[in-house]
Amino acid sequence: MEENIEKCVLLYSGGLDTSCMLKWIREKYRCSLVTLTLDLGQKTKDFREIERKSRMLGSVKHYTVDAKEGFVKNYVSWAIKANALYQGKYPLSSSIARPLIAEWGVKIAEREGADAIAHGCSGKGNDQVRFNITIKALNPEIKVIAPVVEWNMSRTQEIKYAEERGIPIPVDISSPYSIDENLWGRSIECGVLEDPYAEPPSEIYAWTVDPESAPEKAGVVEVSFSEGVPCAVNGEEMDQVSLISKLNELAGKHGVGRIDHMEDRIVGLKSREVYECPAATVLIEAHRDLEKYVSTRHQNMFKEVVDREWAYLAYTGLWIDPLMDNLKVFIESINRKVNGSVKVKLYKGNCMVVGRKSDFALYDLNLATYNENSDFDQKLSKGFIELWGLQSRMAKLIEKESLKQ
Repeated sequence: MEENIEKCVLLYSGGLDTSCMLKWIREKYRCSLVTLTLDLGQKTKDFREIERKSRMLGSVKHYTVDAKEGFVKNYVSWAIKANALYQGKYPLSSSIARPLIAEWGVKIAEREGADAIAHGCSGKGNDQVRFNITIKALNPEIKVIAPVVEWNMSRTQEIKYAEERGIPIPVDISSPYSIDENLWGRSIECGVLEDPYAEPPSEIYAWTVDPESAPEKAGVVEVSFSEGVPCAVNGEEMDQVSLISKLNELAGKHGVGRIDHMEDRIVGLKSREVYECPAATVLIEAHRDLEKYVSTRHQNMFKEVVDREWAYLAYTGLWIDPLMDNLKVFIESINRKVNGSVKVKLYKGNCMVVGRKSDFALYDLNLATYNENSDFDQKLSKGFIELWGLQSRMAKLIEKESLKQ
């Protein structure tokens, strides 16, 4: 027996999959559909056309929400402060967008009195976990519909379904790639990329030039931070959305931000993912360097553990877990002193920190210098070394004695 659903909010991208879902849900559940699209900085989206298509296919209402500012303030900023790289490589561009989309889905569902929210995730991917967990945490009474899992159609069957129901077929339908995009990054999968040994073809990239074709002269950008949040580029203060867009452009011209990554998905599959994240690459590298400059050795060592756990929770859809709140408290406390500027050199796909300055730096030239006027008393090192290596020397001596017996 089918669930009784009177109104459903569909998280709608305007592509073939979600357009077929709009028709499929109406046919199967006989309910009214409200569609929701978030503007998260996708360069390739025509939001007016998406709304037109939604209404043409039978939705009773469509919402387009400009969520770029909220995305950057409440999600991307945390990713920067947490130096967030899942498995040391992926800046979580798609991952951190999902809880925001789910949050807006719940808001619109409650506003419209809808019983359910539908998304376009497959049973093999990560996003089904992220959406379902967040939606149910925010409102346990809302049902979640996953048409891709239920209908189990092949691509050929889906195209036939669309043709039979007058659903427009996108002009890029022949492209073998699945692409997701927002301000923080662009992810590409499928097609030849499913062969882990095949080099990604140049056609998949849109934000970055081939490093071999990048300028022969390096570019240098200065990024300034206030309490861990980027606030200026080359001395020019700007809002975070504009700043990230600017760095995507500057770093992309030098081929910076291409990532080829063998990834462990939440559901246990290994997946080859390719990303373009120019601004994320620069900002995380710069932030991590500045943070290390102003923090003690012990803070830096423990922060690495916290950052890794933060990235894991964000990737695995546990944005709402209490541990995430606990980690944020520590991350925020460390970042209160992450103020200053970092110089980054961009050259043929490489991003290198070449300078940093901060009023909170723990570096003291008078102590560190090797010149004769150094304030550091080198004679103190002798006693330190004796104590620092005491237990190690004792253990080695005992080991040697035991071997003699």
